[in-house]
Amino acid sequence: MKICIVSDSHDRAEPLAAAVSAAKAQGAQAVIHCGDLIGAQTLRSSIKLGLPLHVVHGNNLGDPLAMQNLVMKSAGLLKYYGLDASLKFAGRRIFATHYPHLGHGIACTGEYDLVCCGHSHSAAISEQPNIKGGHTFLVNPGTVAGIEAPGVIAPCTWILGDLERMSFEIRTLEN
Repeated sequence: MKICIVSDSHDRAEPLAAAVSAAKAQGAQAVIHCGDLIGAQTLRSSIKLGLPLHVVHGNNLGDPLAMQNLVMKSAGLLKYYGLDASLKFAGRRIFATHYPHLGHGIACTGEYDLVCCGHSHSAAISEQPNIKGGHTFLVNPGTVAGIEAPGVIAPCTWILGDLERMSFEIRTLEN
């Protein structure tokens, strides 16, 4: 099973939908959004693409009531978890949060095969040694919106993951 991992869309629906569309074209069956979505309307065009979206919030929460209303209107395609999510796809245990320090800590427990986080606006893929003697993949897709700092443009990045092979690749959109 392939998945699309995005984060930090910051009210920019167009690059988010472009990443979801590209991932779907490459066989992705679900999307994990690691927070800082902000406005629920940012998801409307991505929902229309038909992939299930699993969303956690970040430090830029937006309007939780609007998000819940969109969840109810999404015909089951949108799931909003709050601070973090514990998911299972293709037999893999996945944890999603916004904050890298929480993601790192959870990865160290060895309870999950994959931990996804955001917040830093910097894409990264690593294998974190865990206390069970193995390793956990820790991925941060960076910012799909291309925002690095106020007034500075960063690459619009996202991650395509293959859960069967446990391989992850940072992808870049034109911004």
